[in-house]
Parts: sequence; C-alpha cells; structure tokens
Amino acid sequence: MATRKSSARTRSGPLFPERDTSTLASLVRNRRKAAGLTQRALSELAGVGPRAVWDLERGKATLRMDVVNRVLAVFGKTLGAVDAARSEEPAP
Repeated sequence: MATRKSSARTRSGPLFPERDTSTLASLVRNRRKAAGLTQRALSELAGVGPRAVWDLERGKATLRMDVVNRVLAVFGKTLGAVDAARSEEPAP
C-alpha cells in the first residue's frame, strides 16, 4: 500500500504559487483602487490588455513577467528576487 508523503514544501515557499500570487494580486488591486483607477484605466496606463490586469488581480500564476512589471511600474514597483523560506526536506 502506497502512502502519501506529507511535504512542507507543497504548503509554503516558491512551490506554492497561490500564496505568492495572492499577495501580488492584493497589492495591485489595493493600489489600483486607492488611485481611483478602473482595471481598464490601469491597463491603458501600463500598456497591457485589460485581461492582463484582471488575471493579475485574481492571482493567475502564469502571467508573463514583463506584463506584470509593466503593471507594477505604474505604482513604482517591480518584480525582484527574494530569499525563499527553506524547508527541512532536501529538494527532489
């Protein structure tokens, strides 16, 4: 009988993209609303399609980095490398 191995890696850090994308989604949505912008207005300022802003605000994990950076640039932000939390298990 095979047992499923529990792994902390699947619940935190870079292997759990939902957590990372939800933080980014919240930042963009909150900044957009604070600036009084609609999603369409933000997309026009960033030079991206409205669907890109919609997807970003909903935490889609497969957006192009250049598109995300165009949106973030409107708010004076950019994507960057940060140290990830390490799990106790060795990487596969």
